[in-house]
Amino acid sequence: MELSKNFEHGKAEEAWYQHWLDKKYFHSEPDGREPYTIVIPPPNVTGVLHMGHCLNNTIQDILVRRARMMGKNACWVPGTDHASIATEAKVVRMLRERGISKSSLSRQEFLAYAWEWKEKYGGIILQQLRKLGCSLDWDRTTFTMDPHYYQSVIDVFNDLYKKGFIYRGKRMINWDVSALTALSDEEVIRRQTSQKLYYLRYRVEGTDEYITIATVRPETIMGDTAIAVHPDDDRFKRFHGKKAIIPLVGRAIPVITDEYVTMDFGTGALKVTPAHDMNDNLLGQKHGLEVIDILNDDGTLNELAGMYIGQDRLVARKKIAKDLEEKGALVKTEDYSSEVGYSERTDAVVEPRLSLQWWIDMKKISDPALRAVLDEEIKFYPPKFRNLYRHWMENIKDWCISRQLWWGQRIPAWYDESGNFVVAHDEQEAVEKFHAQGQTSATAANIKQDEDCLDTWFSSWLWPIEVFRGYSEPDNADINYYYPTNTLVTAPEIIFFWVARMIMAGYEYKGAKPFSEVYFTGIVRDKQGRKMSKQLGNSPDLLGLIDQFGADACRFGILIASPAGNDLLWDVSTNEQGSFFNNKIWNALKLVKMWEGRKSAEVSGTTDTGFAVDWFANRLAQARLQMDEQFRDFRLSEALKTVYSLIWDDFCSWYLEWVKPGFEQPISAAVYDKTIGFFEELMQLLHPFMPFITEEIYHQLRKQENDLTISLYPAAGNPDMAILEKGELLKNVITSIRDARNKSQLKPKDTIRLFILPENRESYSGMDEILCKQVNAVEMQFTSEAVGQAINVVVNKDKFYLQTTTALDTTSQREQLQRDLEYQIGFLESVEKKLANERFVSNAKPEIVDIERKKKADAEAKILAIREGLANI
Repeated sequence: MELSKNFEHGKAEEAWYQHWLDKKYFHSEPDGREPYTIVIPPPNVTGVLHMGHCLNNTIQDILVRRARMMGKNACWVPGTDHASIATEAKVVRMLRERGISKSSLSRQEFLAYAWEWKEKYGGIILQQLRKLGCSLDWDRTTFTMDPHYYQSVIDVFNDLYKKGFIYRGKRMINWDVSALTALSDEEVIRRQTSQKLYYLRYRVEGTDEYITIATVRPETIMGDTAIAVHPDDDRFKRFHGKKAIIPLVGRAIPVITDEYVTMDFGTGALKVTPAHDMNDNLLGQKHGLEVIDILNDDGTLNELAGMYIGQDRLVARKKIAKDLEEKGALVKTEDYSSEVGYSERTDAVVEPRLSLQWWIDMKKISDPALRAVLDEEIKFYPPKFRNLYRHWMENIKDWCISRQLWWGQRIPAWYDESGNFVVAHDEQEAVEKFHAQGQTSATAANIKQDEDCLDTWFSSWLWPIEVFRGYSEPDNADINYYYPTNTLVTAPEIIFFWVARMIMAGYEYKGAKPFSEVYFTGIVRDKQGRKMSKQLGNSPDLLGLIDQFGADACRFGILIASPAGNDLLWDVSTNEQGSFFNNKIWNALKLVKMWEGRKSAEVSGTTDTGFAVDWFANRLAQARLQMDEQFRDFRLSEALKTVYSLIWDDFCSWYLEWVKPGFEQPISAAVYDKTIGFFEELMQLLHPFMPFITEEIYHQLRKQENDLTISLYPAAGNPDMAILEKGELLKNVITSIRDARNKSQLKPKDTIRLFILPENRESYSGMDEILCKQVNAVEMQFTSEAVGQAINVVVNKDKFYLQTTTALDTTSQREQLQRDLEYQIGFLESVEKKLANERFVSNAKPEIVDIERKKKADAEAKILAIREGLANI
């Protein structure tokens, strides 16, 4: 079959992915093999594939495919997260477009619309992962609102409540005025924000004196219940115990003293608004201050504000500043920059407010999870994230787990008409619990379930357990075989949201870690270093890139620039590089297939082609060992670069050139078969990174018994370093002679006679024909003395003399040798300077010092050879 000019990725991707699915290569069942398990970080059901998904899932697929080819029972579990806030926002938007408001619907009616939306759009991202080539076990697809999963979440809530780990309490929370729900601390993104600092004066009651305070939130003065000063601040001692009048409002509030106040910050006086600031609330509790909440759920001012009622807090801020100025209460304003909390989901400015919510006492369950990471029972890659994890875990705060939403697992608490509550698995059990407490009048008709649902992360922390039904069906075959999983691949920004909490749940409900290793990817940024986002318009259409370049090139492009745990600067040029790589391999295939009809059993491989075969076999073994080590350390980008260089440089640029038969000449069948075998092994090494082109080429090379995706890696052998060193010498000599030919303006067709004055003749045994063919030499001879009227080349300590019938420009040759001499003298001086440094010699490792000494000896030999060459011109 005639091969296409270039690799046709679209056709190959569709055909091969369907073939793999038909063969069920991605499906796993427990058996006697060693399992290798990854659970996908479940993308939001609202999601579409972006560059972050491309990076994260490419890495997971590489690990899974490699494990499969190592003979392990690889299982990669897909699924989606119900994403309460994001999905509810999508459904509300859909309803608005239909002219329906959420408030006009019952809970059940709204949920019916939510499920309609989920069924229509919720599987899009999973279908898109197929386009990327992800080898997920689709039979195991899990959704965090599947019936078994939903019930497990409810059961876990009941269990933790029974243990005393969950409680209901009124505390300061982060409130999202857009999504109308509470947020945990981890769902608040703190950003440096430019604001105005307003200096307001409060008249001290019964005097003509004023206390000036500085605030960024003048719209909350209606909720002020005190002014706080430091007890040792002499400026305010005369006001201790007095009252101050809130401007515009006219209400008197006490002046209190507390060491919490910083004397040299702002004016040294602090307005205290317990309902609208976390720290003010603590002060309020300490001093028994009144709490006046002046805001509605949506961030507008309510009746308790007494003014600007119904206006948004940010609009009211501008209006009150103007009114304060007119009344003479605004002393001045200044530009000010400080951190402001924004909702991770809606980007609304978060409002601190006092609210009755459900909480988990995290200190009661966090200790095993902290120890697991510090003791490296769970290893982080890169390790630097251990310190971040430790700091958060050692300072862990209670987790607010209730959300004022309908889409999600509904909190399993029921209230009677008096406000008493019980936690139960279902309504019937709730009635029974009320009766057990003596409230015999409780019935299904007069008790009511909590309206709130649970934080999405409260379900996803069970992910590594419940995807195998480890909580709903304890000790089943799957959970006992696949748990703990092996590797979690995730982004560092959810180390607290998800990673830490999964570890806690693992120890709480399985008594074991959920995974052994966590590989943290970096953030994908554009070439200007900006985080990719729709708002900036710098987030490319990944599906469009796959259509344009192919999945393999996109996988290559995202990984080649991806150091573990560090952000990566992505540019479309890396996809282009991946596409060029595809073409390089495809052209190599076409070249090798052209030899198929020219192979002959009667032609034996020469000594030289024998050397080429031996050298590449050892180079392949060396690369395997390098990649094994790189994979062990999760240096996946380096592993890709290793196989990239092995194919592009060693195989295509060197090996194929060395064994290529002459024009219309046959090729040894043994050498051809070896070449095909090498090509197959290269495709095996590359397959986890670029699965489609490698599978296609694997089958184009010759008829195969199995598919590449399930072929097993051969055992890695130890490379013969002597052969590898000879190969490196041969490459250096060819490169140097070609360079000298070019500089002497010899045309490629111009032949030369090659004379070698070597340090050791054995270094060149078995490579005469290759060397002559590669530099267009009609003959090669060893010599024991310099050869006159020749182009001089020095490689290491060996000297080469190129004789030609073409007239030479000795002036340019002399100039080139002079430049080489100057470079080597400068290099020698730098090495000698380093070796003269006693601190370096005494502190550096002996092998490092030996390398520098070898550099010195080599440079001295080259200088001597260049000087001899200059003398002979």
